This record gives sequence, C-alpha cells and structure tokens, in this order.
Amino acid sequence: MNKHTSFIPVSALLCLFFITACHQGSIRRGDWPVYLGDQSRTHYSELKDINLKNVRNLKVAWVYHTGDADTVGHSQIECSPIERNGVLYGTSPRLKLFALDAATGKDLWAFDPFQGASGTEVQLNANRGVTYWSSPDGKDDRLFYVAGSYLYAVDPKTGALVTAFGKQGRVDLHEGLDRDVKNLFVTSTSPGVLYHDLLILGTRVAEGGEAAPGYIRAYDVHTGKRRWIFHTIPWPGEQGYDSWKDKDAWKTAGGVNTWAGMSLDEKRGVVYVPTGSATPDFYGGDRKGMDLFSDCVLALDAATGHLKWYYQTVHHDLWDRDLPAPPNLVTIHRDGKEIDAIAQITKTGFVFVLDRDNGKPLFPVKETPVPDTSGLQGEAPWPTQPIPEMPLPFMPQHFSADDINPLVPDSSRDAVLKQLAGLRMGNMFLPPGTTGQVMFPGFDGGAEWGGASYDPLTQVLYVNANQVPWALTMVPSGTQTPASSLSGKDYGHSVYEDHCMTCHGADRKGSGDYPSLRTVGTKYSDKQILGIIDHGRGMMPSFKQLPGKDKEAVVAFLLGLKQKKRLVARENEKAPQESFPGAAYRMTGYIKLHTPEGYPASTPPWGTLTAINLNSGKRLWQVPLGEYPELARKGVATTGTENYGGAVVTAGGLLFIAATLDGKIRAFDKSTGTLVWEGKLPAAGFATPVTYAVNGKQYLVVACGGGKLDVPSGDAYVAFALP
Repeated sequence: MNKHTSFIPVSALLCLFFITACHQGSIRRGDWPVYLGDQSRTHYSELKDINLKNVRNLKVAWVYHTGDADTVGHSQIECSPIERNGVLYGTSPRLKLFALDAATGKDLWAFDPFQGASGTEVQLNANRGVTYWSSPDGKDDRLFYVAGSYLYAVDPKTGALVTAFGKQGRVDLHEGLDRDVKNLFVTSTSPGVLYHDLLILGTRVAEGGEAAPGYIRAYDVHTGKRRWIFHTIPWPGEQGYDSWKDKDAWKTAGGVNTWAGMSLDEKRGVVYVPTGSATPDFYGGDRKGMDLFSDCVLALDAATGHLKWYYQTVHHDLWDRDLPAPPNLVTIHRDGKEIDAIAQITKTGFVFVLDRDNGKPLFPVKETPVPDTSGLQGEAPWPTQPIPEMPLPFMPQHFSADDINPLVPDSSRDAVLKQLAGLRMGNMFLPPGTTGQVMFPGFDGGAEWGGASYDPLTQVLYVNANQVPWALTMVPSGTQTPASSLSGKDYGHSVYEDHCMTCHGADRKGSGDYPSLRTVGTKYSDKQILGIIDHGRGMMPSFKQLPGKDKEAVVAFLLGLKQKKRLVARENEKAPQESFPGAAYRMTGYIKLHTPEGYPASTPPWGTLTAINLNSGKRLWQVPLGEYPELARKGVATTGTENYGGAVVTAGGLLFIAATLDGKIRAFDKSTGTLVWEGKLPAAGFATPVTYAVNGKQYLVVACGGGKLDVPSGDAYVAFALP
C-alpha cells in the first residue's frame, strides 16, 4: 500500500467492498456481467492486459462444443454471452442454456427447455443473450432467457428452473398482451433490461398481416407477473392513437415491436427502446398514417412504463427499416459542456444523436420530401422523411449501373444489368411497387443487430455495416406469380404465395437467411415440414394460426404430391382467434443482387467498419471488414463481406470483431482502423464477442455458429488469451 492509500481506513475499504458486492451481486472488476457489456450497451471494456503491443500473441485458450448444431437446418448461434464471477453463461443452437468455467471452458451445467422433443417440434428462435438478476442481499440469483414462446427463470448455480417464477419456472409470452394472440408467433430474440425487481422485455413477432402486437412489458423478477405494459400501437385515449387513420388499428394491427434489445439509464430511471415497423412490412394501405410508435426511439419510465418522449426515424415505414440495435448511451462534448445523449444506428446508414432527457436531435435533422409518393393502389406514402445532416452516413445510400462490381468479366456485368433492367433506382425511400426497385442499403442494412460500440474515453462510435444491394418487388395478392420453374395453379401454390413467397421467393430458391425449398423433401418428411410450419425455425416464425387444410396444401405443393391425396378434411377445425385484414399486395422475396460468380453486384467494399467522432459527427476512419479468400489469393485488395455481429472496444486500444463470412475474428487499432491481429474460427462467428478477466488473465470469447450467408453451421464457443 502506498502512502496515499494508507490514509483510507481498512474498515472503510471493507465497508465499501461490502456495499458494492451487495448492490452488484458479486460482480467483480473485469467481469462482463450484462449483455453487450453494460446497461448502456457500449460494448466497452476497461481491460487492457491485451493491448496493441501484445495482441499479436493471442492464442486459443479453450474451445467449448455445445454438441447440437443442425447442419441440415442451418442452425446458428447469435448469442453474446455474459460472464460473472468466473462463470460464463450462453446458449446453444438448440437454445440450451449453459454455464462454463470462464477460465477453462469446462462445462458446469446445462438446461434444455426442449428436452425430449424432436427437432421439428420446437420453436428455435434466434437468441442473442441472457440476463442475470441478483437480489440486493445477494441471497437470490436468477438467469432469465427466452426459448420458443417462453420466458424462463433458471438458477445460475444449478441450472434448475426457479419454480416460484411464473408457472413452474416460465411465463408464456402469448399471455399478458391485452389481446388474444395464442395462435400467433411471439418470442424474444434479445435479453431484457433489469431495473430493480423488474425485467423489461420486448418481443419478435411475425411481419405479415397475421402478426401479434409488439407491446413492451415489465415482469416481476420474483413472481413473473406483469407489472406494466406499454402499447406500441396506441389504444384510444393514448398518445399516438390519432397517428393511425384506421381507428381500430389497436385491435388488429401487428408489429411495432422491440426485437433488437434496449438500453437503460439507471440514474434517470429511463429505459430507451428501439421499435420496428408495423405489419405487413411492405404495404401500408391498411395502416395509413405515421403509424406511431413504429420505427421510434422511445424513452419510458422504467418503473411505470410511462412515455417520456419519442422520436420517429422513419414515417409510415414501407421498407422494413426496423431500428436494428439498442441505442448506445453516450456523452457529447459541446461548447465546453457535457450532454448525455443516445446514438441510434439504423439500417439506412444514418446515426440519430438525441438528447437523453427530451429526445431532441443534437445535430440538425431535416424533414426531406421524397421523390415519389404515388405508391401502390390504396397506399398513402408519407411525403417526407427525417434526414440527419450529421453524423454523415456510414455507408453509401444510392446504387446505379455505375456502381456494378468491377471485379467480374463483362459477361457477368451484362448479367447484372439484366437483373437491373426495369428496376427503379435512385432513392432509398421510393415507395414499393409492382415495378421492382433496388434496395440500397439492403434489407439487412446498413447497420444490423450486432449493434455499435462506444468508447466513453474518446466519444467515438464504431459501427460495422453491410453494403450489398437487394431487390424489392410487389405483386397483387390472390394471383399466381409467373415462374417458369413452377407448375400448377393449385391451392397449395396459392397458400405458398400468401405466406411463404416473401421469404423463400417465387421460385422457392430462398435468399439471405431463408433457405431454398426446392429440395426440402430430401431433408424433411411431410410430418417434419408440418412441425416446422407449426413451430417455426430460426428466422422463420410459426404459422400455427393457419387452418390445417392450408398447411397440408402447402406441404403437398412443396413435395410435389397430388393435392387430392394429401389434403386432410377438417370439418370441425377452429378458426384463428383473431381476424386480420388481408394485405392487397405481397412481396415476391428477399432477393440479393449477385453476379453469376456469387459475389455482390455492387462495387466493393461489401462490408465496412467505421469510426465516428460523436462530438463533431465526422468520420475518423473507415476500413473494409472481411475478405473472400479466393480473391485475396489473386491479389485483390480486401473487399469486405456481409457481416452479422458487433464489435467490442477496449481500453487496450483495440476493437475486436468477428461477424464476417470468412470465419475469422480480427483486432483493429481503434485509433486508426489498422488491422493488428486475426484468428481463424471453427465456424463463422455471427455474434458479438465478449472480454473479461479471471484470476488476472484477460479472455476474448466469441460464439461460432455459422449457418448464415451459405456457410456451414457450427457449435463452438472459442476463447483467446495471451500465453
């Protein structure tokens, strides 16, 4: 002890330690106890044992295999785990919750919510993390996470259900939504926020016409009872109700949900909530108006759910521009003052910087007229959209024939030009139409669910982005889309177009996160396909609400069976509990624009990592993120790739990120963007890494689940450390 610290009485230090331990429930310095690092969602660590001088010496410390990857169904792990007091908690592809010794990777326990169920009889939603609650006296600890449609409470010491919570340890997310949605898809992909004895949770719901509302709920951590609810689709008498032209929207409209996670300012007692679009995603003729509180940042009183303020980033969203990640709680230095703010990244490439107390933009935002407001029949696109002047967009927002991939031969360029023929281009707010259009940024951004990192020491925001063009085309509902590869104008085909075509395409080839269904019969039996339809799988929601005859018909269509032999009569079948308006138009699929070689149709980079000074709004640096090995071997400069999962920034001067389809994890100099280290993973790491210290040793851990972007699935968590 040096002479300065010797003046502090030992009793005072012990008292301070006791108070801190009781308040934080055994959280130690160097822990990573909360999803994305802290309630502010900064992705920041003060650890610097691994730093710019020694990062090149990183080696694999341990590898943990969950043992339940699904190579047929293309399983994934999107979980960013937490670490407390030397124990790591995460989830597997099959949504098992597990605990590991954080220093060795040794398995401590595992909880399987679907034990005994077959693979197609469970709802395998994406899971991005878990939440750990500890009572103020340290005598009660609980882990919360969602698997399928249930919120579970698990003892972090044993992996056993906490049976006092909900009904024998779980709460059905269908319940407590103030509407009967028991036949509809409801789950949660991101962990909730803890405020004292409340767990505040958002949901993922379907994105078509038959969707549950995305209301935000707070649960009592002891009992599982709902303590408050915020109607993101306002009810009569509530603020925002008049923004919907249909005054009965609160009864039937869906979406406006929070699937990306939230942030919490515990001192202010405010939870900051990003919302998604209203449903259906691409046609708003039945939901005319601004559609509050869709595509908003909401500031809610964490104790009561009362709305303090809101800010809408897209009016009457027709492009699925959900806010994709929780806002970062940041501090802006301006005119010698510090301003507490939030930074909200978007799929469109904008960053909205808002005052934390009132939601007012801290950089100018202009309501800008859109170039075309004609839209589809019955549609009423909003005439303006909010465009921030600063920070500058972190990616290009326009695509034209001049931006076609220059790395391919002329014949491939001609093939891309054929794809572009007839597609509208020039503005990302062109309303959807039966004449297709280029979506750039694409449906997945721009920014995505990995979220941005924030360095509180320098006020720099780091965001990774996709720069790949997609296409959007609408067709009238109830008609068959011409497709030479499909035959028969039967009932099953019609059901397919109404409920499956948006994700799997008119030609059943799939795209993005959605697999081809052309050979689905070689992977699954008819019974297994019916199970997936009922329970969902990965990005696919459950379609349990469909009449049995519709499910049978679409299975017959997919398998090429004669419908009269396949359909099962259901004379007494009950209709769904809710009645939903059928959208007048359907989207033909999430179609990426590629060259014949399989590369993105646009000029590289196809994935980027950008540093933004939030005090000035100016870009500090931008570098490509990821590579195609075959192009690298040919001497082609780093092109970047599509990427999913965020970065971690540290006091050691480093920015760690995996996310790319090339299956690597990388470290960049956070000041310059210079690549300083990379390591090979057993499968692509489509998740945000974590870093923590145990017994004075710093570890870097990432989930390696693959399964996206046509790369193999994996089941590993990999830890790196210095020798």
